[in-house]
Amino acid sequence: MGAAAEMLGVSPAFLRALGAAKLIEPKRSSGGHRRYSRYQLRLAARARELVDQGTPVEAACRIIILEDQLAEALRINNARDRPVEH
Repeated sequence: MGAAAEMLGVSPAFLRALGAAKLIEPKRSSGGHRRYSRYQLRLAARARELVDQGTPVEAACRIIILEDQLAEALRINNARDRPVEH
């Protein structure tokens, strides 16, 4: 967790807050250390951007979840709208 926090320029408490808000749920190593994926680190970086702009952590997490859901819906719609090639 310390390395991830340092990489993002945040505190470990900030990453724990993102976990409490259900934005990211890191895997655990056999020693109990949190392991973040690249995707989770991108989400945490986006959360930091929003928080730095004055958005409360809980609201930032909700915004990111909605952005992610919208991107997935657009991806599905675009895939569905493409003609099938034979």
